[in-house]
Amino acid sequence: MSNLEPGIYEHLITREMGALLRTVSDHELIDRRSLNAADSHETLARHLAALTRRALRAVRGESDVLRLARQVEIVNRVADLIGDLVPEAAAPEDLVEAAEELLGIARSKDATGQVRFPPRPVIPLVGSALLVNGRGQPEIGHELKRELASADRVDLLCAFVKWNGVRVLAEAIEEFLAHGGRLRVVTTTYIGATDRLALDRLASMGAEIRVSYDTRMTRLHAKAWLFHRASGLSTAYVGSSNLSKTALSHGLEWNVRLAQAEQPHLIDTFTATFDDYWADPSFEPYDPAQDAERLDRALSAERSGDRSVVIDFAHVDIRPYSYQREILDELAAERHIHNRQQNLVVMATGTGKTMVAALDYRRLRAAGQTDSLLFVAHREEILRQSLLTFRQVMRDETFGELYVGGSHPEQWRHVFASIQSLHANSLPEPDAFDMVIVDEFHHAEASTYRRLLSAVRPKVLLGLTATPERADGQDIKHWFGGRIAAELRLWEALERGLLAPFQYFGVHDGTDLREVGWRRGQGYDTNQLARVYTGNDRRVAVVLETLERKIGDIGKMRAIGFCVSIDHARFMADRFTQAGLPSIAVTAHSSSEERSRALRDLRERRINAVFTVDLFNEGVDVPEIDTVLFLRPTDSATVFLQQLGRGLRLADDKPCLTVLDFVGHQHKQFRFDRRYRALTGASRTGIAREIEQGFPTLPAGCVIDLDRDVRRLVLENVRQALNLNWKDLAGELRELGDVSLSKFLEETGLDVEDLYRRRQGWAYLRHTAGIEATPPDEGLGRAFGRMLHIDDVERLAFMTEVLNGRTPQSSRELRLLAMLDAMLWGGTQPVSGMEARLAQLTGARAAELRELAAVLHSGIRHVAPTLDPIVPLRIHARYSKNEVLAAFGIDRPAYMREGVKYVEEHQADLFFVTIDKSEDHYSPTTLYHDRAITEELFQWESQSTLRSSTPTARRYLTGESTVHLLIRESKRDEGLGAPPYTYAGPMRYVSHAGERPIRFVWRLNHPLPPDVFHYAKATAG
Repeated sequence: MSNLEPGIYEHLITREMGALLRTVSDHELIDRRSLNAADSHETLARHLAALTRRALRAVRGESDVLRLARQVEIVNRVADLIGDLVPEAAAPEDLVEAAEELLGIARSKDATGQVRFPPRPVIPLVGSALLVNGRGQPEIGHELKRELASADRVDLLCAFVKWNGVRVLAEAIEEFLAHGGRLRVVTTTYIGATDRLALDRLASMGAEIRVSYDTRMTRLHAKAWLFHRASGLSTAYVGSSNLSKTALSHGLEWNVRLAQAEQPHLIDTFTATFDDYWADPSFEPYDPAQDAERLDRALSAERSGDRSVVIDFAHVDIRPYSYQREILDELAAERHIHNRQQNLVVMATGTGKTMVAALDYRRLRAAGQTDSLLFVAHREEILRQSLLTFRQVMRDETFGELYVGGSHPEQWRHVFASIQSLHANSLPEPDAFDMVIVDEFHHAEASTYRRLLSAVRPKVLLGLTATPERADGQDIKHWFGGRIAAELRLWEALERGLLAPFQYFGVHDGTDLREVGWRRGQGYDTNQLARVYTGNDRRVAVVLETLERKIGDIGKMRAIGFCVSIDHARFMADRFTQAGLPSIAVTAHSSSEERSRALRDLRERRINAVFTVDLFNEGVDVPEIDTVLFLRPTDSATVFLQQLGRGLRLADDKPCLTVLDFVGHQHKQFRFDRRYRALTGASRTGIAREIEQGFPTLPAGCVIDLDRDVRRLVLENVRQALNLNWKDLAGELRELGDVSLSKFLEETGLDVEDLYRRRQGWAYLRHTAGIEATPPDEGLGRAFGRMLHIDDVERLAFMTEVLNGRTPQSSRELRLLAMLDAMLWGGTQPVSGMEARLAQLTGARAAELRELAAVLHSGIRHVAPTLDPIVPLRIHARYSKNEVLAAFGIDRPAYMREGVKYVEEHQADLFFVTIDKSEDHYSPTTLYHDRAITEELFQWESQSTLRSSTPTARRYLTGESTVHLLIRESKRDEGLGAPPYTYAGPMRYVSHAGERPIRFVWRLNHPLPPDVFHYAKATAG
C-alpha cells in the first residue's frame, strides 16, 4: 500500500514544530533582549500553523512516498524562519532526523526503487481503542497481522499459547522475523493449556521463548502484545486474548490498543515490566532440542492435577532469586566482616532454604574455604531431596552420598546423613568435615542433635530453620551467639507467590491497656495482661462477630489463635466451643499425643480452632491453616512474623490467609511501626504514609484493612514512635547508668536513628541525663545524624584511627579525610582547612563518634570490595552526594546541585539517580525513565537537552570516560536529611534511543545488590 497514513505525519510533523517552538521559548528565557517576545511568538505561531497545514495537505495529497523530501523541505523553511528570528535556536540535524523518522516507516523498495510501505492496521498507529470483537470492529487477529508488518521488535506476554492461534499468525510472524525482527515470548504451563507444538513452531521460526514451570501457584495471567517501532510509533494490545484461534477472532474478548504517540508512559510501563519478566529466573529459556520432554511432563502434570511430578533440572544453570542472593550476601558479611563462622538462617518453608545452603556451599568451595560436607536432617525424604538440590547446583550427578536407612557412604567426603544414623553409630571426628549444615535446626535441643553439635568442630556451621523459637522455651540461637544471621523478608516471598497472600484486618476490641504494667525490652506484664483478657466475654463477642463478617463459612474455618497465657487459651477454646465452633487449647503443658491429635483434627475440620500461647515449632506447621487470630498485643516484629507464618503455607484449597488482629488502646511505649514495617517492607518514616493511604503498594493478593478506630490508634502510635520524648530517654539512661551506646540500644530496644532523628545524639543525651557535665557541640550532633548510613569497613576504621591521632599517609587517605570533613561540616568549606576543622572534634563528641562507628560496624550486612587505589569508594556501600564528590577530589562538593558530574581528573562521569521522583504520589509518567532492567542492565534517561552529537553524549557512547552509577530509592528521609546513594560502580554503554532526552542502556560491571534491584526494577515480584 503506497498511500500514507495521515495520522503518522500529523504526529511527527506537529511534534517537530512543537520542538522548534520550545527551542525558541527556552532561548528567550535565557536572553529576552534578543527580541520582543510577544511579537516574535505571534509571528512564529502564525507561520508554524500555516506551515503545518501546508505540510499535512501535501502529505494527504501525495501518493508517491518519495515526495516525503518535499515535506522535509517545508520543515527546513521553518528552520530558516526561526534562524532569522533567533539565530541560535534551530539546529539543522533536527530536520534530518525528522526526515529519517518519516522514511523509516518504510520496509523496503521494489525493483523500480519505489519505497513500499507495509499494510497498516485499521486503527491508526497514533490512536488508542477498545476492541471487543463488536460490529464494525476489526478482529484482533487481523490487527495483529498488520501490526507485525511494520514492527521492528515484538514482545508477547501470554498465559498460554495454542497451536491454532500460532497457525493463524504464522505467515505474518515468519515474514516479520525474515525481515530481521525480534520476537520474545513469555508464557507458562498454566493448567496445561499451552501446546508444545505451538512453542516448537515459534522457536523454529526464530522466536525467543521463556516458560514458567511453576506448578504450585501461577503468577502470570496477562495477555499482551507490544510492537516496538524505531520511529517512536510503538503500539500495544493489553486484554483477555491468549494466542488461540478463538481469542483472535470471534471470542468475547476485550483488548485495549495503546499508542505511544498518545500515552508514552503506558508503553514505558509495558516495556519495563516485560523486561523484568524476561530477566526473572522463574521464566526459563525454552529450546525444543533440550526442553521438549521437560515441557511435556510439566504440561501433563498440570492437566492431570498431579503436582507431585518431579522434573529433572540437571541441565538448568541454577541462579538464586534476589531474596536468596541477599541472604547469601548477609552470610558472606557475617563471615568476612564479623568473623562469625556459625550462622543461623531463618526462611519460611517453601522459600528455598536448601537451595540457599547449596549455593552457599558452592561459593565457599569455589573460594577454597570448604570441601568436605556433612548435611544433617531427620527424615529420609528431606535428605534425598536435598541431595538432588546439591547435585543440581554443583552440576554433578555423582555429588554426595546418603547415610540413611540401608545407604552407607563409601568416600565420606560429601555426606547427607540422618540424625538417627549418626546417633546409632560412631559420630564423625571433630574436624572430619569442613562444613556442617543442619536442616530443621529447631530440633537442635533434642539429645541426638546436642550430641552431634557438641562433637563436631567444622570450619563452617550453617543452621536452617523456618521456626527458631521452640515451644519448650529452649533457645536454639545459643549455638550461634544468640543471633540470627539472615532472615527472609516476608514481602519478597509473598511477591514471588512462595507464600499464601494474606488479608489482614485490624479490629478495635474495646480494651484499654494503657495502665497495664510495661518494661521496655520485655513488653507488657503478662499476668496483668492475662487478667484483662481472660474471662472477658464482651471481647469474645467482638471476636465471634468479626469472624461472622470476615469468614464466609466459619464452619469450614481452620484457625490458630495466639493468646497471652495458658488460662487465656483455655478460656478462648471453651467460649468458641460453646458458640458452636469446636476448639481446643494446645500449650506447652499438652503432651505430644494431644498436640498431634488436635492438629490432625484441625486439618480434617473436626475442630475449627486451636488456641496456643507461644508454639512456633513444626507441631503447628499445618499448611491448611487459613485463619490467624492475634488475641494479644505483640510488640516484637520477629514474634509477630513467626506467628503469622503459621498460616502462610500454601495449600491447594486456600486462596489466602485471613488475619484478624484485635487491637485496643496500647501502652505509650508499645510499637506498632515494627509490625507494619515487617508486613510491608516500608521505611521507618514511610510507614506512616502507608497507613494514611491505606497500604496501596502491598504484594499482589494482600490486603491490610484497619478499621477507623484502629487506624487512628496506630497512626498516633507510629507518629509517637518517630518523636520519642527526649526527657523519657534521658530518664532511662539515668536508670541504666554510665553505659555504652551499644548497651543502651540493646537494653531499650531503640534504633540508633531514634537518637539522631531531629535530635542532638548520644553525647547530648548523656548530658541531659547528667552523666556528661559539659554540653556538647550541637552542630556536630546534627552532622552525626547524617552519617548513620556509613557501611564501609575501611571508612569506619579510618575514622576511628583519625580520632586516635592518625595522620593521613596517602592520597587515598586524604580523600577519606575529605569525605569525613564533608559529612561533618556540610561540604561547604575548602579542603585546605580540613585538618584544622577536625581538630575541633574533641571530648565527648569524639568519644561519641568512636562509639557510633562501632555500632555502625556491627550492623554491616554485606561485603563491599574496593575498585580504585585513590578513589575510596566501595562497591554497594552507601554514600551521600558530598561524600562521593569528595572521594573524587571535588572541592566544596555542597555547591554541586546537578544529577550528573564530569570529573576530568579521573575521566569519570558520575550519575546520581533517584528512582522514585514523585515524592508523595504515584507518577506514571516518570516511573520507568530510570530503572533496572536486570541486575546487570540499567536504563538511564539523560537531561532533556542532551543530543547524541554533543561532546557529553560522545563521551558516553565511545567510552572516553568511565560512567559511575549512584542510586537511591527516594529523595526524602524525614529527620535525617537526604537519603544516601548506593554506589553501584562503573558501567559500560550498551545502546541508546531518542534525542532530547536520550535513553541509554548500560551494563554494570557488578550486579546490583538484591535490595537495590528490588526497588529499582519495574515490578515487585
